[in-house]
Amino acid sequence: MSDDVVRIRGAGLSGLAAAIILAKAGKNVEVHDIREDSGARFDGDFQGLENWTSKQDFFDEMRDWGLDPQSFKSTEFRELSLIHPDDVVTTAKSHRIAYRIVERGTDEHCIDQGFKRMALDAGVTIHYKSKVDPSDCMIIAAGPKDTSAIAFGEVFKTSYPNHVAFQLNDKLAPGAYSYLIVIDGIGLICTCLWRKQKNSKRYLNETIAWYENAYPELDREPIKRVGGKGDFSIPSTYFANGQYFVGEAGGLQDFMWGFGMRYAVTSGVMAANSILSGSNYDSEIKKKLLPLIKLSATNRMLLDRVGDRGFKRLANYWMRHQKKNNGDGLVFMERIYRLGLIRRLLWPLTNRILLKKIKYSDGRTGRRMPFRKSLKRDQWEMSERAKEISSEWNEIRSSGGKVSFTESD
Repeated sequence: MSDDVVRIRGAGLSGLAAAIILAKAGKNVEVHDIREDSGARFDGDFQGLENWTSKQDFFDEMRDWGLDPQSFKSTEFRELSLIHPDDVVTTAKSHRIAYRIVERGTDEHCIDQGFKRMALDAGVTIHYKSKVDPSDCMIIAAGPKDTSAIAFGEVFKTSYPNHVAFQLNDKLAPGAYSYLIVIDGIGLICTCLWRKQKNSKRYLNETIAWYENAYPELDREPIKRVGGKGDFSIPSTYFANGQYFVGEAGGLQDFMWGFGMRYAVTSGVMAANSILSGSNYDSEIKKKLLPLIKLSATNRMLLDRVGDRGFKRLANYWMRHQKKNNGDGLVFMERIYRLGLIRRLLWPLTNRILLKKIKYSDGRTGRRMPFRKSLKRDQWEMSERAKEISSEWNEIRSSGGKVSFTESD
């Protein structure tokens, strides 16, 4: 890093956000990514941009930073169908924008391509299929290296109207949740696994069977299956040896629900501003983002142990809380991300039980959440319909259906 070029490793949201800010300030910026394009890792996955970890709407925050949220397609939602583990369905809603759904991938309307266009317009040079030496980069924005959780999903065509359903179910999604998203004729059914499983694809097949039964008008026409892993860790420092670690490379992920895009963009902007102003990036991250991450880790520790009975209590409490707050369910989400006394006291327990000591390849130390072992309640056989869905997918795949992950047996 002896020249005047700011090199960034990783052309995802965090790396490109940093690049845009720096280039607009007149810096000579190069971004290097091992993949062939921004978003290639995701291949058409739908993801949510949450709006509850800050009082300010995230798109307003982006505009304040000089980023254009109109550069990619997003669909805003003020409600979702909350499916309890006993199949009761209630509606979590707000008069405010609770979250936005965006698509990840290489199509023009995807958020990854929107950030890519903003970067190119700002004068950033992007090198794809480029294996750069990490030591030559000032900002490290590469994706996850290890696995703490995985998600499997199926993308399909449907005539069903735009809809989001969020299901708490410890059988279909061990320790976590599954969801249905439909945006403009394209749907995604996905399940998240926070405990390691054998024959893990059975969870997706069983989840699809459940939604197919619950939504008989879904008229699902499968296109492809998508998936990915998440690595959840807390490093001892976010700045080391002159390098800034942002996004997933910095462990800046939500442990509870898996949201990460807002943290990714925010950390990229913070790193760029630190370079420009000389402010202490590590201190700023630990002040503004780390408390939220620790809180989400405590929530994850609790969720991983309660099972469906605890999930039911959570869903009921959410609805009671919504009623007490004039029908605004977003207040509940804001509250569980507010660091109160009880969860402060629980942090040492979370740190000891949920996280294990690690040493990163770059020499930093930290603690990460390992992919937890399965439990006795995770042992079950697929239903007959789930087996049929599995066979149907095998036929679709043999005739050209795509997968963006390895389907393990």
